[in-house]
Amino acid sequence: MKIRGALALQKRQVLIFFVLLGLSQAGAESAHYSVAEETEIGSFVGNLARDLGLEVEELSSREARVVSDDNKKYLHLDLLTGDLLLSEKLDREELCGSTEPCVLHFQVVLENPLQFFQVELHVKDINDHSPTFLDNEILIKISESTTIGTTFLLESAQDLDVGSNSLQNYTISPNSHFYIKIPDSGDRKIYPELVLDRALDYEEEAELRLTLTALDGGSPPRSGTTLVLINVLDINDNAPEFPQSLYEVQAPEDRPIGSWIVTISAKDLDAGNYGKISYTFFHASEDIRKTFEINPISGEVNLRSPLDFEAIQSYTINIQATDGGGLSEKCTLLVKVMDINDNPPEVTMSSITKRIPENASETLVALFSVLDQDSEDNGRIICSIQDNLPFILKPTFKNFFTIVSEKALDRESQAEYNITITVTDLGTPRLKTEYNLT
Repeated sequence: MKIRGALALQKRQVLIFFVLLGLSQAGAESAHYSVAEETEIGSFVGNLARDLGLEVEELSSREARVVSDDNKKYLHLDLLTGDLLLSEKLDREELCGSTEPCVLHFQVVLENPLQFFQVELHVKDINDHSPTFLDNEILIKISESTTIGTTFLLESAQDLDVGSNSLQNYTISPNSHFYIKIPDSGDRKIYPELVLDRALDYEEEAELRLTLTALDGGSPPRSGTTLVLINVLDINDNAPEFPQSLYEVQAPEDRPIGSWIVTISAKDLDAGNYGKISYTFFHASEDIRKTFEINPISGEVNLRSPLDFEAIQSYTINIQATDGGGLSEKCTLLVKVMDINDNPPEVTMSSITKRIPENASETLVALFSVLDQDSEDNGRIICSIQDNLPFILKPTFKNFFTIVSEKALDRESQAEYNITITVTDLGTPRLKTEYNLT
């Protein structure tokens, strides 16, 4: 009896990393659609009945419905025509950020018999964002003795669009001293460098004001500008030097705001003002600037806003050290965010059947999804229901589960059942969520 009870309990507990097994059993039928972001509500996406090989009448008789991972109603299924329509405007940048392609996953659920179909919607980018610079002005200090061909790092622009609509080129306003160079970068991003083409003369011109323009690849292209202010200085023959080019640190996601992260320090052999070093971030995204700050004198990097492993797992921060003569050097700081078990499992109910005919077997009682935002063991989940009920918990697709009646029920024997869905993660300490059905 103990062995039989243990086996029964094992059947009731379903680990989330076995969901793929349920997927393979749900059927290979699928449909793939694409739509441009910002398309109007009610626009036609595709005819689901035709694409899945179903008769339109089946949609109503089998209570067809579309459910998504997050239970949001992006799509509407017209049961009279089989057409799949947009329920709301889609913002590709809000849904997927810089991830490409941007694909939303759905399930089409039919009953009598219970059947699942997979639907993918590819949200295509349109050129709805212009390149923007986070700073209205870029200040560069350059010695008049700087040799021709010297390059100076410039802040890059940000563009939320992707692909051909993203940032593609930079130009500088016409002048007799500088031109723009765009070097090859390993991360496929476009960074501008200012190249000295003709020697500067402090006595002739102590300050230059240039306009840097960022262009995307849309049709027509969008652009953004910032002012490049160049102060011409006297001789400085030693640039700052960092003892290492890469610094790596780890920070738990619950570290308090204001906490010290690391101190970056460079040395300069020059004396006086030319040997004084100031530290800044460069090529820093808005996320980096909101999350960290650097003391321009000491080089201390401190936490400015909370870390969240579930949102961002690491930050690559470029730090520039500039001396009083305008010469600079750079290093890279890699901050790895360490996950803690701070998110309990979530249960999202997509469908509940409150009344079940007593003579019906294998009836769908509930369709729901589970999610834990944490990673590794902190995000692995065990899902179960009580083992003394005539219902079975089954995985379907990805992180979806169903509760189905195991056999025909007898109202005279028992008219009502209370089902408790228990979802527990494997973190330390373990976090648990319960959801009750009647």
